[in-house]
Amino acid sequence: MRKFKTESQKVLDIMINSIYTNKEIFLRELISNCSDAIDKLYYQSLTQNIGGLSRESFAIEITPDKEARTIIIRDNGIGMSADELDSHLGVIAHSGSQEFKNAAEHEDIDIIGQFGVGFYSAFMVAKKVRVRSRKYGEENAHAWLSNGTEGYEIKPTELEGHGTEITLWLKDNTEEENFDQYVEEYVLRRIIKRYSDYIRYPIRMPVTVYGEEESRVEVQTINSMTPLWVRNKNEIGEEDYNEFYRSSFFDQEDPLLSIHARVEGKVDYKALLFVPAKAPYDYYSKSYEKGLKLYTSGVMISEKCADLLPDCFSFVRGLVDCDLPLNISRETIQQNHQLKAIAEHIKGKIQKELLALLKKDREKYERFYRAFGLQLRYGVYADWGLEKDLLKDLLLFDSVGRDAPITLAEYVESMPEGQDKIYYGVGKTKEAVRAMPQTEALVDKGYDILCFDQDIDEFAIRVLQNYQEKEFVSIAAVVADEEDKPEGYDEVLAFAKEHLAEKVGEIKLTKRLKTHAVCLTAAGEISLEMERVLNALPNANGVKAERVLEFNAEHAVFGKLCRLFATDKDACGQLLDILYDHACLMAGLEVSDPAAYVDRVTRFLAE
Repeated sequence: MRKFKTESQKVLDIMINSIYTNKEIFLRELISNCSDAIDKLYYQSLTQNIGGLSRESFAIEITPDKEARTIIIRDNGIGMSADELDSHLGVIAHSGSQEFKNAAEHEDIDIIGQFGVGFYSAFMVAKKVRVRSRKYGEENAHAWLSNGTEGYEIKPTELEGHGTEITLWLKDNTEEENFDQYVEEYVLRRIIKRYSDYIRYPIRMPVTVYGEEESRVEVQTINSMTPLWVRNKNEIGEEDYNEFYRSSFFDQEDPLLSIHARVEGKVDYKALLFVPAKAPYDYYSKSYEKGLKLYTSGVMISEKCADLLPDCFSFVRGLVDCDLPLNISRETIQQNHQLKAIAEHIKGKIQKELLALLKKDREKYERFYRAFGLQLRYGVYADWGLEKDLLKDLLLFDSVGRDAPITLAEYVESMPEGQDKIYYGVGKTKEAVRAMPQTEALVDKGYDILCFDQDIDEFAIRVLQNYQEKEFVSIAAVVADEEDKPEGYDEVLAFAKEHLAEKVGEIKLTKRLKTHAVCLTAAGEISLEMERVLNALPNANGVKAERVLEFNAEHAVFGKLCRLFATDKDACGQLLDILYDHACLMAGLEVSDPAAYVDRVTRFLAE
């Protein structure tokens, strides 16, 4: 019995129990090693003019045996000599693939395994492992045998043909683990399709085929080998993309947008990205996980790599195939400048394609925006506006003057001469904004008004601040240059301010109201809508907007208010309460005492 050339027990325990978090990836690691062995022999056949070898002659075979509880993984790659078995498998974390790649550092060689620990993932499911190998060009074969604890032994053996055969004897089942599953046909097929579907050599396995009268077992190729994303775009039709998306991401609907990227230069990667037609049921919940699948040389490394997508585009599904430094378990990627560069490039690519969709197919873009527009608006607001410039041209809003939603660019382009601000109103619907008292005067001037119907809208627009140097202005904000200060009303306004002192901070006259008698506005940074939203949050601390009650001095109701002030102060106070509640309702706010409001209105109607 030979001892491992490192602290075998300690290192092996760490690897099996800590490095790998998912036991089923043992098959991915062993298949990747088989692929590497074939790559090495194929490379030598090309560089050393070895005859009799063709790419079509290579394959990887998986043979499960339920009765013996074994799995055999076989390749016809380059194989290993006795010395190589000792050096490659006797030293944990020694990488034959890395050694091979270093020897040909000036060649463009794509080798998957570079860490020398993947082989030992077999001991997560196996109590004993045997490796029989015969190096290409040699007559003798040798076997490496270990139970993964004390050490290993190497001895001569028989093996037909060159290559390597790995036999795993599965661990005994426990209450927590069912190791028998790894000899089940459907489990092996699922693991191969999930992690190794795009290994470039056929992975073959005996499969049960059911006929009308009887079943039979035949050897089938499990993996598809050729990834869609490495093919030329002109060879792929829309239905190919749609079928790939539906089968890969388990969606019954075709994607709204497919993005196929092949980038070479400062960053090198291939990507297939998809925008779904609808948001997943859990999209706006904490349980939703963003991320793209990450592949290296056809092997899936991560099911969801969150670092490749910004939060604002978290709805995008897809995959990236690139060559990145990985950690030794291949399950996570190291933070590095190349990954960040790829993520930044993908972010720009998604924005570019969405802008193109907006211009080419407005109906489809509006479908997209109905599904994910809220995420874009959150993206403008998030991280203190970090992505606001990326997203501002993707935003759509309803407006008072149009039947269909418009972009900010379209709003600015349609502004009449003399308009220098972008006006918006906040309400649950377009009709609610249109009904606001402040709307009439602006519409008469030919100004359009954006309708903000989501809680996040005003917060996002405050972060954006302006668009094409046009400031955003709420129609519910105080407008200083439109105030009207006719003489003779100081006493009335002073009485109103005293009477409503606990409800409003200021009383004023305005000339921007036409058919309406009164409106409620806000001064300062906190708007009426922001007050409502902030106070609806958990642990709200009673945020208050600086409320301003504006009167239309030319309205008949204001005239009645003045007459009551002169003749009946109590009735004047009652009318002030009614007008304040009336202004709250028009602003979309709740009145503090609905029963009292109705009682006051009823009394005034009866008089």
